[in-house]
Amino acid sequence: MGELKDRLAKIPREDGRWLLETLPGYLRDTSKTARLHQLLTDFDFMQAKLAECGVQALIEDYDLAMSSDVLLNPEQTETLQLIAGTLRLSTHILVSDTTQLAGQLLGRLLSFENPEIVALLEQAKQAQKKPWFRPLTTNFTPPGGPLIRTLTGHSSGVSAVAITPDGKQAVSASFDKTLKLWDLATGLELSTFMGHSSEVNAVAIAPDGKQAVSASFDKTLKLWDLATGSQLATFTGHSGSVYAVAITPDGKQAVSASGDNTLKMWDFATRNLLATFRGHRGKVRAVAIAPDGKRAVSASRDKTLKLWDLETGTELATLTGHSNDVNAVAIAPDGKRAVSASDDKTLKLWDLETGTELATLTGHSGWVKAVAIAPDGKRAVSASEDKTLKLWDLETGTELATLTGHSGLVWAVAITPDGKRAVSASGSLFGSEDNTLKLWDLETGTELATLTGHSSSVTAVAIAPDGKRAVSASWDTTLKLWDLETGTELATLTGHSGLVNAVAIAPDGKRAVSASWDTTLKLWDLETGTELATLTGHSDDVNAVAIAPDGKRAVSASFDKTLKLWDLETGTELATLTGHSDWVMAVAIAPDGKRAVSASDDKTLKLWDLETGTELATLTGHSDWVMAVAIAPDGKRAVSASGDNTLKLWDLETGTELATLTGHSSRVTAVAIAPDGKRAVSASDDNTLKLWDLETGKELATFTGEARMLSCAIAPDGVTVAAGDEAGVVHFLRLEGV
Repeated sequence: MGELKDRLAKIPREDGRWLLETLPGYLRDTSKTARLHQLLTDFDFMQAKLAECGVQALIEDYDLAMSSDVLLNPEQTETLQLIAGTLRLSTHILVSDTTQLAGQLLGRLLSFENPEIVALLEQAKQAQKKPWFRPLTTNFTPPGGPLIRTLTGHSSGVSAVAITPDGKQAVSASFDKTLKLWDLATGLELSTFMGHSSEVNAVAIAPDGKQAVSASFDKTLKLWDLATGSQLATFTGHSGSVYAVAITPDGKQAVSASGDNTLKMWDFATRNLLATFRGHRGKVRAVAIAPDGKRAVSASRDKTLKLWDLETGTELATLTGHSNDVNAVAIAPDGKRAVSASDDKTLKLWDLETGTELATLTGHSGWVKAVAIAPDGKRAVSASEDKTLKLWDLETGTELATLTGHSGLVWAVAITPDGKRAVSASGSLFGSEDNTLKLWDLETGTELATLTGHSSSVTAVAIAPDGKRAVSASWDTTLKLWDLETGTELATLTGHSGLVNAVAIAPDGKRAVSASWDTTLKLWDLETGTELATLTGHSDDVNAVAIAPDGKRAVSASFDKTLKLWDLETGTELATLTGHSDWVMAVAIAPDGKRAVSASDDKTLKLWDLETGTELATLTGHSDWVMAVAIAPDGKRAVSASGDNTLKLWDLETGTELATLTGHSSRVTAVAIAPDGKRAVSASDDNTLKLWDLETGKELATFTGEARMLSCAIAPDGVTVAAGDEAGVVHFLRLEGV
């Protein structure tokens, strides 16, 4: 539809915007269905509308076209559903960077054989005029599965989520000390509530949907007006962190659970403390109120649940059975059953009338942190440390589905009033993992596709000299060998007993060396997948390894603050390089094989003479940990990546800083330099890869993934890129337009 692009180029911008806003509606109203479908499968229209009107306006065009009064055939409907689904899944990325539309479409739709989708992706590739990362494989969650969209905005882990009674909005609580109100239809953040002086652990919404109560590590609860965002009241009285809160069905009172081993009941009208419930011998982590408003169930670190009479304040029963902390509890709509979630990796279904255990639900591989019961009382959704949610049939006790997509611990889950969708919350109390909410379709409930990769973070990736194969290293304790041209997995290398942090491939492409938190390095035969040798000597975890150009020696970096030089032919240690005052995170060897550069948590880099083992220079300038380093092919320059969110370009002959590359919004975890020495690719905790021009210091392109990017490598062709993320996905990309 080149005529639209040409027309937009010839008219004033405001006229073009009006055309983009009104054309889809006009075509629908005039029953020009074929023309409307053609418009919505045209990349030029999509890119123009996205840039001018935003992603939500573009999504609404597809919703308009798929409304009941538009006559589309099944193939056309499928095409529009796939595109709209992709836009929803990518909203949190496209809302801040519209230039990534092509990359998001390819990353989610490459596996589909729909002819119209294939044509759209080809048009998207041809339309790019500036440098970009082109996905070579499906490396994102595709549309059509249970994941609908991702909500981003919190700067730390999201600890809790509650959904309004009308199902249209959600309120999240975060370790960043704030709460946020979200529009679930658009995924947009509506407002932020600030007032707590410490992390917010929980939130509950009143039955009328007008107010919410939050609970915090600051030992208080706060009452909020959701319409205005104003703080209405603060409830004080707990002597420990407040972990949970629930509101009675009449909306007049709340019950809180605290680290002081008690529960407290509060009156909203008078702001008074009505009662304190004592009985638990450990921190009380959760509370749920029965539909009749007369009883409550609490969950505690003492491994028990307790049933309480809210009218008299007496303990009615103690439910025992869990073998570890009980983190959450939900009561069924009939008030007769409850489901608990525990650090013993199970959920339990209880009969509240008799206090007996009805069933144990097993399947999670990590602590179970939250549970929600659907309005029909027949299903439940659990959230776990294993980064997944699970959908359960409460009548049979069987697992119905596993929902994957989060890259961090899932702290909370809530189900919409219609029982069709769920919202989950993830993240870390420390660091920057995930920190998102995700909206799920519980009716789809099946995994559409599993992204190939590791079962844990991909911490390193190396590409063979022939450019045809890559090796990834992961915290799942394995390495994987990949076909770089097809993205298929060729082999899994097992042997380490700890997390694998690094891998390097020998110049002959036949061997690789891995570094692990089991304090060892291992030498591998890549042709057979067998382990050739184990190199021992470090007294702490090994973080990095580099192989010399002659393939005979390697240098490793460790938490023991040293580097070690190894003879790969004999497996013996040749030298120990000392000088760093903190963990050594990375190492690179110069092309001449005579020098190496190390990067450390002491915020410095050091240049070493490998022939004598002496320190030649210390490079200072970073204000935080130095996470990675790469040396240019000429051996004269190096690029470092740091926790201060920057990269720095260094002159190795003088030890001076040449430039600082800024653009990442979180720590930079990895860097690779192209064979021509003119460009570099960096990976960051901000979920992005960035392409840099080392001659100008300018950022050329950005690729945003679904999880923290932890590693990257550039093939000998200078355009093929492999990258690993926290979710275990290995991305295969091609640099276009460079």
